[in-house]
Amino acid sequence: MNKVSSTLRKFIKGRYLVIGIPYVWLLMLALVPLLIVLKISLSEMESTSVSSMMDWTHGWPTVKLNFASYIFVATDALYYQTYISSLKYAVMTTVICMAIGYPFAYFMARSPKHIQPTLLMLIMLPFWTSFLLRIYAWKTLLVDNGVINNILMSLGVIHEPIAMMNTPFSLMIGMVYSYLPFMILPLYANLSKLDMRYLEAAADLGASPFKVFWLITVPLSKAGIVAGSMLVFIPAVGEYVIPELLGGPDTLMIGRVLWDEFFSNNDWPMASAVAVVMILLIMLPMAIYNKYQSEQMAVKV
Repeated sequence: MNKVSSTLRKFIKGRYLVIGIPYVWLLMLALVPLLIVLKISLSEMESTSVSSMMDWTHGWPTVKLNFASYIFVATDALYYQTYISSLKYAVMTTVICMAIGYPFAYFMARSPKHIQPTLLMLIMLPFWTSFLLRIYAWKTLLVDNGVINNILMSLGVIHEPIAMMNTPFSLMIGMVYSYLPFMILPLYANLSKLDMRYLEAAADLGASPFKVFWLITVPLSKAGIVAGSMLVFIPAVGEYVIPELLGGPDTLMIGRVLWDEFFSNNDWPMASAVAVVMILLIMLPMAIYNKYQSEQMAVKV
């Protein structure tokens, strides 16, 4: 009996240790930095430093909360337009990645088993090169005297360069190129596990190939669609490098506004307030994703 109790206590300690390490990691690298940003957003900027939230009045500690940055974010049209623009480009990137990624993932999942690892490696191949270098490569392709314009002019298709750089087009090219693998991989993982007997049964019952795809394949791959969409949409909202290198003044996104507030204006409370609002916007699709995952787990149980 003592041996069983000792083994049980060790098991419980080991289980808490395994569960506790990720929680401590998330606490140190997610919650604590977020609380620091929240604290800065409620402070005031004093020359080169941020004021303290704690003050002593007549020997008693008092907390000073400054909501001026949040009020300015809510009332200034620039931030409103920037948030809308960021959400718009993130949604467009997600939709285009879905339109391109789903057929590609479907093709990968239906390919012979010995070819699938090669196709998977080709999808992951861009990650072997620096993200910054890949974006700069697009910059050299899209400029007025770049490769694309030179080829089109040499073929006689156009007579003067097409303005592609610093436009919404160049921004979308960079965003879709960068985030497309994040859409393909979850879809491929889901579609490769699809039970083919459902498709065969639907075909035997007289369903057309389109109906089989739309009524069987798509609903069964919903988990991959949701996961891929979240993996693309969430980082795309706060993207900074691509709008800075490929976008122009008409492609303002919240990542560039954050950079300007932090490093150009040296207004840390305002920048922190912008970041907190952006996090709140991102938490909505994350909550939807978590709710969907919980429902899926409940159905499986």
